Amino acid sequence: MYHFIINPNSRSGQGELIWQQIKARLEQEKIPYKAYKTGYPGHDARLAAMITAENENPTIIVMGGDGTIHGVLTGIRDLDRVVFGFIPTGSGNDFCRGMGIPHDAMRAYDNIMHCTSPSLLDVPYVKSERRNQRFGISAGIGYDAAVCHEVASSPAKDILNRLHLGKLVYLAVALKQILFLTPRSASLVLDGNRRFRYQKMYFAAVMNQKYEGGGFKFCPEALTDDGLLDVIVVEGLSRLRILVSLPSAFWGGHVKIPGIHVFQCRKADISCSSPMAVHLDGEAAGVRKKLSVRLEPQKIKILL
Repeated sequence: MYHFIINPNSRSGQGELIWQQIKARLEQEKIPYKAYKTGYPGHDARLAAMITAENENPTIIVMGGDGTIHGVLTGIRDLDRVVFGFIPTGSGNDFCRGMGIPHDAMRAYDNIMHCTSPSLLDVPYVKSERRNQRFGISAGIGYDAAVCHEVASSPAKDILNRLHLGKLVYLAVALKQILFLTPRSASLVLDGNRRFRYQKMYFAAVMNQKYEGGGFKFCPEALTDDGLLDVIVVEGLSRLRILVSLPSAFWGGHVKIPGIHVFQCRKADISCSSPMAVHLDGEAAGVRKKLSVRLEPQKIKILL
């Protein structure tokens, strides 16, 4: 039995159309399934919690964008009992880039149905006093999160997504944020004993994948099953230098630029002098001064 969690509004409503195509294949091939559609923020986590509470060893297939992954992973109980699959219907697709999943939904479906030996995926989480939140790609504080926050509220996003030009919104907002974002002084503590201090930090991202932000290869050495987090910090650069350097992040050339630091660790704690925007897998996650990330002791099985 496959349990499909579907975001029908992903890619400006394309998620529902793609689901209808997948549904037709499932019924044609007589594959048993149950479908659950998200209807509001946080619904994906609730659905994942319900499925894993009611089923012993469920196979959960997510259909949505990168942000839906964060929600579903957060809701899952007992990660080691679940088999996970992903069919992209969003616009960013960084999870696909990092995991080698086809961007085409029907090819991704075929891969899932023909996979006989699941791979393993590390699952990081952001510590919180109220509730820990997991993610599959990255958690960031500062510039990258500020871009996510503004794009999420931009009325132009849906219009350009329908025209397959959604990345233009990210580009415009990214340029605006570089010009107006105020860097903060910040500290970074890795594994409880490696300490760093920065006077002008633009952003820090803790990553489980190589890619973030629609194809930026921020952590080129990141592996998804090595039991390590990869961290990138951008600090001390002029705004012009950031603008000039940003394109090199598409192939990973940015790591040689002074002021851009990449680390590996098992836990990361970032503290800023004043609150900055935070994102989880590209979804706005509030504004806060601290970001603490850990790895779950269990990995999750994933169909690739």
